[in-house]
Parts: sequence; C-alpha cells; structure tokens
Amino acid sequence: MPADGTPNYITRAGARKLQDELADLRSKQRPRVVQEVADAAAQGDRSENAEYIYGKKRLREIDRRMAWLTRRLEKATVVEPRAPDVKVIFFGATVEVEDEDGARAAYRIVGEDEIDLARGDVSWRSPIGRALLKRRAGDTVQLRRPSGDVDLTIVSVKY
Repeated sequence: MPADGTPNYITRAGARKLQDELADLRSKQRPRVVQEVADAAAQGDRSENAEYIYGKKRLREIDRRMAWLTRRLEKATVVEPRAPDVKVIFFGATVEVEDEDGARAAYRIVGEDEIDLARGDVSWRSPIGRALLKRRAGDTVQLRRPSGDVDLTIVSVKY
C-alpha cells in the first residue's frame, strides 16, 4: 500500500504493462546506455564529454524509473474482473454515461498507474471514478467540476 494507506489496485493488463516496461529497461535500455557511457568514457576527458555526461544522466533516469516500477509492482494488488453479469460498478468496469445535454462518454475504472484519458481509462480515486463506484445502470450521479456540477446518468455497465 502507498504511504497514505490506500491500496494500489491495478488490472492484470496494467501490471503486465509495468512488468514489460521494467523488463525492457533492465534487459535492453540500461545495457545499451551503459555501453554508450563506457564508449564515451574511453574517449578521454570526461568533464567536457557531452556524450558521457548525457549518458550518465540517462542512466540515473533509467535507474530511478526501474526503482519506481519495482516499488509500484511490489505494492500492487491485482484485481480480477468481475463476472460479466454483475451490474454494480466496481474496479475494472467500463461505464457508459450520458450528461444532461445527451452527450455520451465511456470510462473504464482502473488503477492510478493505468490512467489514459484518451482511451477513457480513469482512476478509481478520481472524482468521476469515486462518483461511479457502487452505482448501477439507470442511476444518476452528480459530478463536481471546476466549470460547474453536472448530472451523469449511467447508461450501461460492462466488464
């Protein structure tokens, strides 16, 4: 769990994506950058060698990202999808909503490490995620936004 005590829920696909990124960093990117740094170091004066300085900086960034991914994966709780016949909104659900003007949007409730607004993937801790959890198709929820509150009617729930 994160320091604030909130669980780090993640879908199986989200966990796999983080694991793939970590494996890529560990087995491909880091060894390539290490070789580039070694080659640059062999050229002589390191204090004025831009390739060496940049390579060392990139190596620190990779190491920092690998450490972060490792911590997130260690604390992650993989949540399996619900049965397709479940009508209540839980983690992993894809929810279609309609606003007061008739505009429709679809959101998938995912973990914080999986957010992708372009695809409609929103965190279960986000305002929209919290408003939708434990609701059903046909329910109306009020979403507070900086531009004003909006009522959303839940059209469908799928897993």
